Amino acid sequence: MTRPLIGVSTYLADARWGVWELEAALLPVGYPRLVQAAGGMAAMLPPDAPAHAAGAVARLDGLVIAGGPDVDPARYGAERSPRCGPAAPERDAWELALIRAALDSGTPLLGICRGMQLLNVALGGTLIQHIDDHVAGIGVFGRHAVKPVPGTRYGDLVPEETDVPTYHHQAVDRLGTGLLASAHASDGTIEAIELPAPAWALGLQWHPEMGEDVRVMRALVAATP
Repeated sequence: MTRPLIGVSTYLADARWGVWELEAALLPVGYPRLVQAAGGMAAMLPPDAPAHAAGAVARLDGLVIAGGPDVDPARYGAERSPRCGPAAPERDAWELALIRAALDSGTPLLGICRGMQLLNVALGGTLIQHIDDHVAGIGVFGRHAVKPVPGTRYGDLVPEETDVPTYHHQAVDRLGTGLLASAHASDGTIEAIELPAPAWALGLQWHPEMGEDVRVMRALVAATP
């Protein structure tokens, strides 16, 4: 049986393996493993010209926008905070184009951490450039409770409060057009966003690829043609 092909965005960074130290297209292995555990096949999507995004999405059954660096505040018309990280213009442009192509084509879409923030920005929303207490330490994933909103897609998939792996210092501020908040942290931070049915577009602020709960990814795979 052919497994659905799920594209996952990646980033470019200097890396070292064996005798080599070169620029590489990187993706933490948790992402493809999560896709595979949910019954899909993962395809890496390194940054490319935004004009090619629609063609790439047309070849996929589903799309995941992975976590990564801060979104450039210029993308949502804000001045850069001193606590905002450096811009990644090529990745911003590519992933925003992928998101818009997925929304236009009705391709099931899951944004993870930065991917959720980009989904919000793509639909005209804004971000909080720094929040405290959502990072356990540099390079260390923390955990906190997330409470679903009943009656939402996420609330139907994960109806109970769960403890999730988290690593972020930015969050959704004003929601983009049509988006609903579908989970919150105890401090009120929006932890999941989604478009109402029939669209299948969902964003998670945390990192499911660092945990064992495959329900959301399994639902993405199940929603593919």
